[in-house]
Amino acid sequence: MRVLIVHAHHEPTSFNGALTRHAVEVLTAAGHETVVSDLYAMGFDPVSDRRNFTTVADPERLKQQAEEALASASDGFAPELQAEMDKVAWCDAMIFQFPIWWLGLPAILKGWVDRVFAVGRAYGGGRFFDRGRFVGKRAMCSLTVGGPAEVYSEAGAYASIEAILFPIHRGVFQFTGFTVVEPFVVYGPNRIDEDERRAYLLRYRERLLGLDSAPAITVPSSADFQGFVSRAASPG
Repeated sequence: MRVLIVHAHHEPTSFNGALTRHAVEVLTAAGHETVVSDLYAMGFDPVSDRRNFTTVADPERLKQQAEEALASASDGFAPELQAEMDKVAWCDAMIFQFPIWWLGLPAILKGWVDRVFAVGRAYGGGRFFDRGRFVGKRAMCSLTVGGPAEVYSEAGAYASIEAILFPIHRGVFQFTGFTVVEPFVVYGPNRIDEDERRAYLLRYRERLLGLDSAPAITVPSSADFQGFVSRAASPG
């Protein structure tokens, strides 16, 4: 199995860093191939604009999807974006490794999605959900949150983790055809001791070794949304 880990944390000694290093070690030892896009180490620019392209469809007005369609048809993406698109095309499974910030993705990872998941490369042509471009690939969120589990529940201060991750699971992964593996969540890594952190790493090892068969979130059928989604170019 070929696994792409998109890592979004600015501190290498963080528990997110430990999870990514652990993933590489575990997967490599099991004979899998791994590639890590460490977005902060790469200095990845999350701002999506004309710098995405080496081609120009309309010099007067930047219509993102039209520019993406042209770039997809004529190999007109900036080299740094093409490299990331090639990684997504290469992988059998993709892991987003990140901390929840303000109940969402860190800006650098959201910007990676905005720039890399382009028309013609990630979606388009009526291909979505179970007919999406990435059907056959798996995707998983591995994440940390600042508080304990009860805070991230229907009875807590915030919604459940499932509700918080819905825009990613449904709007990014499932929309483009990925099979979405249930998330791996570490609650309050700065609030627990070393034994608890080691226990999380052991559980993560089990998840990684079973990534190709781990429980998945139900994907909607494209037929259920044909009338609506066919009139919309993306979930955005």
